[in-house]
Amino acid sequence: MPKLKTNRGAAKRFRKTASGGYKRKQSHMRHILTKKSPKRKRQLRLPARIADADVAAVKRLLPYS
Repeated sequence: MPKLKTNRGAAKRFRKTASGGYKRKQSHMRHILTKKSPKRKRQLRLPARIADADVAAVKRLLPYS
């Protein structure tokens, strides 16, 4: 059986959690920050979990995580 390649773009975006899920960074924090409230920007700093419907796709992209 040949080795599987890890999708490098996915490897930079997703991390596996201890419970077997995946976490990701929130979007909307790159630019146009002046019109966003401090509360919104503060909440966007926190990691988000990958939806259950997308976990299978992420597992295929990261076979060794």
